[in-house]
Amino acid sequence: MQYEHARGNVSKLPAYCPGLYCGRRVLQEGNIWGACGSCPRGFRRNDQNYVCTPCQSDLLLYDWLYLGFMALLPVLLHLSSIETKLLRSGKHTLGLVVCSVVEVALAGVITLLSWEPASRMSDWYPIFYNPQPNFMETLHCSYEAVYPLYTIVLVFYAVADLLMLIMRFLAHVILGVKVSKSIYAGLYFFPILALAHLTLGGLIYNYFPYVTIITSVISCSYNFSKRKNQDIRSLFLDSVKDWRNLGIILCHWFLHGYGIISITELKNFYRDLWLLSLVPLPALLYIFTVNFSDPAKVLAN
Repeated sequence: MQYEHARGNVSKLPAYCPGLYCGRRVLQEGNIWGACGSCPRGFRRNDQNYVCTPCQSDLLLYDWLYLGFMALLPVLLHLSSIETKLLRSGKHTLGLVVCSVVEVALAGVITLLSWEPASRMSDWYPIFYNPQPNFMETLHCSYEAVYPLYTIVLVFYAVADLLMLIMRFLAHVILGVKVSKSIYAGLYFFPILALAHLTLGGLIYNYFPYVTIITSVISCSYNFSKRKNQDIRSLFLDSVKDWRNLGIILCHWFLHGYGIISITELKNFYRDLWLLSLVPLPALLYIFTVNFSDPAKVLAN
């Protein structure tokens, strides 16, 4: 099936452009619009007249939660690295934890202040939708259709990486905190996070609430299973008295609640608040059913 579109510049609208993303830019000569092609960054094709128009709508709550999730990832990876490798000196541990939180918070503030608000778009991979009218030529119309959700995360990671180097150098010089291993960890996982965002951004955007809940539940169970005393009383007291265990549990609860809010988007506010009461359930379920799930006790019986 053949179809035609106005090639080159046009002086009258609407002038059809093929594909989902091809649009016409406004030229400086006046009421003249350019040939069909990719829209500039921060613009999106208007499906009514096929002209590239600025993205000016506010981000949805889900979009902000997604950006928050991408900002939480480096914090969690920093804390995981500190907890598994560097938990020997209280001074060094506390200094690195503070540095991790402050670095990411400052990077988020700097990134948001340097960005203009824009709208949420539906497709993260416009490169796969370049049209080929009549199978004769391909119009290359790929651009950041999900502006600013794509590049803002990459800029955030770059700023966070730079702040990590600066702040940890200052922490080492001024406070004597050992930072070498934590810096190496950050230099590894920041490029990995950026690559994952570049290639899997659309999947992460759509499924991050479920990933958050599932990983928080699994991680919570894993943390409990590593403890030596697997009985109800010991698990409960260790969770309350040990600041490390208490901090880990609170982090899991925060992630679980974050995932619930991301799924519900608080569309039914009072109902969704009741769902937050489920946040402690995985931890309580493990503690009160440990006598039935601990392999040593099951085999002993």
